[in-house]
Amino acid sequence: MSEIDDRPREVASDLDSPQLYVNRELSLLEFQKRVLEEAKDPRVPLLERVKFLAIVGSNMDEFYMIRVAGLKQQVAAGVQETGPDGMTPADQLAAVRKLATDILGDACRLWMEVLRPALMREGIFLLDHDALPTESRAKLRSYFEESVFPVLTPLAVDPSRPFPHISNLSLNLAVVIRDGAGHEHFARVKVPQTLPQLVAVPRAEGFPGFTFVPLEQLVAANLDALFPGMEIVEVHPFRVTRNADLVIQELEAGDLLETIEESVRQRQFGFVTRLTVATGMPVRLLDDLLVNLEADRNDVLAVDGPLALANLAMLAAVDRPDLKEPAFLPSVPRALEGKGADLFAAVRSGDILLHQPFDSFVPVIDFLEAAAFDPDVLAIKMTLYRVGRNAPVVKALLEAREEGKQVAVLVELKARFDEERNIEWARAMESEGVHVVYGLLGLKTHSKVALVVRKEGDRIRRYTHLSTGNYNSVTAQAYTDLGLLTCDEAIGADATDLFNYLTGYSAKTDFRKLAVAPINLREKVEGLIA
Repeated sequence: MSEIDDRPREVASDLDSPQLYVNRELSLLEFQKRVLEEAKDPRVPLLERVKFLAIVGSNMDEFYMIRVAGLKQQVAAGVQETGPDGMTPADQLAAVRKLATDILGDACRLWMEVLRPALMREGIFLLDHDALPTESRAKLRSYFEESVFPVLTPLAVDPSRPFPHISNLSLNLAVVIRDGAGHEHFARVKVPQTLPQLVAVPRAEGFPGFTFVPLEQLVAANLDALFPGMEIVEVHPFRVTRNADLVIQELEAGDLLETIEESVRQRQFGFVTRLTVATGMPVRLLDDLLVNLEADRNDVLAVDGPLALANLAMLAAVDRPDLKEPAFLPSVPRALEGKGADLFAAVRSGDILLHQPFDSFVPVIDFLEAAAFDPDVLAIKMTLYRVGRNAPVVKALLEAREEGKQVAVLVELKARFDEERNIEWARAMESEGVHVVYGLLGLKTHSKVALVVRKEGDRIRRYTHLSTGNYNSVTAQAYTDLGLLTCDEAIGADATDLFNYLTGYSAKTDFRKLAVAPINLREKVEGLIA
């Protein structure tokens, strides 16, 4: 027998080699390609494919608002440092622009060549305004005059009226008009974001089923109402994406709430990260836009298709169940079946693990509702990150306050793109007497914890819900998350200490079961890895 060679082996690769590392921005774009693959997959029901295409559009909007914006800021600041992948910010920006352009071009081709024709075969039409029959155009003219025209504000550009501000993610029309003397003028018309971006067309002969026309085309077709007596020479749509990555000087902020409100307002005025135009826009108009928007030619994205793919979500919502995945009915854990209002007894019988969206989110709402109306519940404490527009969780907390419970809530104001909604919820709860705090300086509170303190006989028992997902009843039907309902004493004690840390002052570091960042989470994770 030969002896075992136990000599140390040479490391196969240099662990500092950039070839071993994937750039995070390019990695995120590769994920968007994966989402786009769902839209391409013919095995996926047709309207689900349209939904995935709209998701790609929405995700890419955010990518340009945050990731591209960050790279542009680094390049402007002259940052030359490279990350583990060996790429400078300028290298990353060039690579990101190329890949992002390829993805969006691929998405538009998929829409124009595959999905749009497939929808038409199913009786769902997204048509150009010019393709509509005369009868339908007349009915849409009435809708325009009643519902659209009053909202529009044409803005002329001339020596006395400077180029207007173009807000983030706004869809606009660049209009060239000619007066009676033959002089040409430029005007900008913003397509109102407060109206449906796809307008339902009244049924007409030859167009059964569902028919829509883009709102920007309806506006463009009726510009004579905005510029009476003028000749409409050219109309070209364009869409602007701006930097939306808030920079919050928390340490200098006298009032975090007011600081974030002001930062949200400033989001509309960030520098341009993308100018999306139709492929037919004339060079002279494009050059004028670039100058007035102070944008780079590299920021231009010319597409043959919808300028805002996210707007296709309205088509995905069409009532055609045969073109969607079968409705999924989440289950209720057996431990909660038939328990009714006695949810606390069910939790005392044993921990309950909820796996959304396969398990229903309703038990979480029931947990808070039960706490709100149970005369033995003394207090409810909770962290909120993203709760959505109509939030049954907040409703339960307000009901608890009305019932005389002590309610304390940490509302994280720095939840990106949910800041305004969180501010509204925070103020609504404060006005009802809920104790509200807005997070910790320098940190985002991502923990999802609800603590219910209940008097049971001669003792106090704490019921805790811990989750990886937000307390959002809508996203809980789509996102995969785990939640735990428990009355474990150690976890309850840890949750109490956590809330004392979040709402007051605490130097506690010896949590029993919870791993809490930035106190002991990294240490615990490294220990578990080891």
